[in-house]
Parts: sequence; structure tokens; C-alpha cells
Amino acid sequence: MLNRITLMGRLTRDPELRHTSGAEPKAVANFGLAVDRDYKGKDGNKITDFLDIVAWRKKAEFVSKYFKKGQMVYIEGRLQRDVWHDKENIKRVSYKIMVENCYFADSKKTQNNAQGSNQNNESNDILQSDDLPF
Repeated sequence: MLNRITLMGRLTRDPELRHTSGAEPKAVANFGLAVDRDYKGKDGNKITDFLDIVAWRKKAEFVSKYFKKGQMVYIEGRLQRDVWHDKENIKRVSYKIMVENCYFADSKKTQNNAQGSNQNNESNDILQSDDLPF
């Protein structure tokens, strides 16, 4: 069996970092991702899916530190389905993407402009969270 998701899209909000309670707290970051479909709707407008993304541990710390709203990112992960019953005992279902790998997908120029820099580097280098020196 295979559960593999690959997405590229823009963050709809800054990642929210929290920590679990317990003897060994774990970092968890939640954020939204807007991903355009490859086709347009009947009205001629492109269709965008808005997805919930979750990163754990070092990946959570990485995305909360470096990913910002509006930034283009590339996510590899798996789909997870959660089922629960609400206060009225109605069955609810939600889906989210659990991050396994995450990368910057904007060009360096776009990233630098977003940070207020005027550097003129247009390469499309992709930086993986595991490549950082810390």
C-alpha cells in the first residue's frame, strides 16, 4: 500500500507552533496551503483547494521559523483521516496532510524581496529543512 502526497502551493497563514504536554513535549505546527488545480471551472476561473497541513518535531520548528503567509512551498507527506463525534454525537471527519519533507519553492529573489532585500539573484534553489546547519 502507498499513502504519498506531493503538493506545491502558497501558505494561507503563518504556521502556528505549539507543543504537546507530557514528559517529553513535541513541537507541532499547523498551517494552511492553497493549491491550484490543473484545470479551470465552467466559469473559466481556476479552482483552488485549501488544505490543512501539520508538521511535527524538527519540521514543525523549521516551518514555524522560516515559512510565512503567501510563500510558495513544496510539501511531501501523507494523507491522514481523523474521525470523531461532536457534542451532539454526530460523526465528523477531517483530512490533513502530515509533512514528511518540506522545501522552499520561491526563487531566492522572491524570498529576498519578501524579506525587504534588494539582492538580484533569480536562481530557483530549493532548500530542504534537513539541509540547514542546525
